[in-house]
Amino acid sequence: MTKSKWFQIGIRIFSIGFVIAITVLIVIFHSKAAGFQKYGYPGIFVLSFLTYATVIVPVPGLLVISAMGVYFNPLLIALSAGLGAALGQLTGYLAGFGSQPVVERVQIYKRMVEWVRKNGPLSILILAAIPNPIFDITGAAAGALRMPVLKFFVWTWIGETIKMLLFAYFGSYLGSFFGFS
Repeated sequence: MTKSKWFQIGIRIFSIGFVIAITVLIVIFHSKAAGFQKYGYPGIFVLSFLTYATVIVPVPGLLVISAMGVYFNPLLIALSAGLGAALGQLTGYLAGFGSQPVVERVQIYKRMVEWVRKNGPLSILILAAIPNPIFDITGAAAGALRMPVLKFFVWTWIGETIKMLLFAYFGSYLGSFFGFS
């Protein structure tokens, strides 16, 4: 085997190990994540990162983002939560980059690969902007297709920021409707 092949294998093993380690840590410590609220926008960023860094394992975070809309500026919530979510979503990208042979037999994964191949960044933007459980698979497809990581990150950040803005404004609206703000 050539040196280049060994390097690729090493990167894939590192990527999968990183994804597994982050997912395990988040599942173990997710109950403590609610304490980040008192830290304002940096806490929102960290909470969002932790929520979105899991791969396939659901850790709720949008409800917290909505609740933050009562107390903080929804636009600033969206920017900090969107950035945290986009960075967290890189775990899905790395999973696809590192484990393509493992997931390529899954039917939904095959569909996502075709959709990302056909629509490129538009698929990333749309699926990041709507709450859905398959964005990790989309990120894995982007990683497997070797979409440039910066391109994946930017379109994910835009989509996640749009989603966070909607949830933050929804929380702000509910807070003012019920007289909490």
